Parts: sequence; C-alpha cells; structure tokens
Amino acid sequence: MTIRTLTRRAALAAVAVTGALVLAACGGDNAGAGGGHTGHGPSATASAPAAPGASATAHNAQDVSFAQGMIPHHRQALEMAKLAGGRASSARVKDLASRIEKAQDPEIRTMTGWLTSWGKQVPMAGMDHSGHSGMSDMPGMMSEADMTALEKATGKDFDTKFLSMMVDHHKGAVEMATTEKEKGRYGPAKAMADAIVTAQNAEIKEMRQLLGTE
Repeated sequence: MTIRTLTRRAALAAVAVTGALVLAACGGDNAGAGGGHTGHGPSATASAPAAPGASATAHNAQDVSFAQGMIPHHRQALEMAKLAGGRASSARVKDLASRIEKAQDPEIRTMTGWLTSWGKQVPMAGMDHSGHSGMSDMPGMMSEADMTALEKATGKDFDTKFLSMMVDHHKGAVEMATTEKEKGRYGPAKAMADAIVTAQNAEIKEMRQLLGTE
C-alpha cells in the first residue's frame, strides 16, 4: 500500500513538472512572438526617417513651371552678357556681365538636374527669345528685334541698351522668383528663388546707378 501510494505521488509529481515545462515553453513562445513584434518596431522606426527625405524632394506644378521658365530666361541673360565682352565700352558693364554669367550658368545646370530627376521636359536651347511659342508670356524676355538691336550696338550705345534691357530682364526674373517663393513646394527651388530675388534686385539697383536713373 505504501509502495503504491509512493508510486502514485511520483506519477502526479511527474505530471505537475511536465505541465510546468509546457507552460514555460508556451510562455517562451509568447515572449518570442512579442519579441518578434518588438523587432518590427525598430525596423519601422528605422524606416521612418525616409519620410522627411521624401518630403524634401516633393515638388509641385509651380516648381516645374519655375524651372522650365527660368532656364530659357537665364539663357537669354547669358546671351546678352556674352555680347558685352566685345561691344561694351564700360569696364563696369563688362564686370557686371561677367558676374551675371558666373551666377546664372550654374543655376541653369541645377534646374536642368531638377527637371531631369522629376521626369519633366527640359527646355531646348535656342528657345530663349520671346518670339518663340510660350516665351511671350514670360516677364522680362527680350524680343528678336531687341536682341538684334543689342547685337548691332557698340560702345556707349551698347552700354545703355544692355543696362536698360537687363534691368527689365532682371525685373522679370524677380517676378518669376517671387511667385516660386509664394507658391512653390520644393525647398531647393524656393531657396534659389530667394537668392535670385536678392541678387537681381541688387544688380537692378547697380544698373540704374550706371544709367544715372537712381
């Protein structure tokens, strides 16, 4: 009787131990599952910084319009500035023209890169006069007749024509850049627009002083 009782107690103890082990195993599985979800947490958190990057590259129709308009606008300014080297009589006019080239050529390359990355059309070279379709609506663009007159001018006559035309051209660029600052979404484009407003307003003031109108 005693042996049977001991055997029975041993069997019950074995069952209790087995049950405890099963519960422990289940607890481990649950912990593992919880750990698995916790593991996904850091992954999601790690991928979260991608959102700011995406928003930094986000752009709207105004950004595209700004780049597509400012590229030919800048190209015409470069065309005008390059004429100064062999036609201007004033060293200050030549210096101004050189500064315009150095500032606007890199901006053209930058805006071309934006349009390419956005999958948008880059304006073709040679479409830089207001006589071309779509250019007449762009503020400050010179006509074919204006450009021909500038090409034919030399000396002080060139200086006066160049400065007068470039003032109008710059005012147009400032207008376009102001619109981008107000309605654009792409950070780098808005920053460029701000720089254009600051730089070209300063050059407008300088050119008016050279013309004696300020």
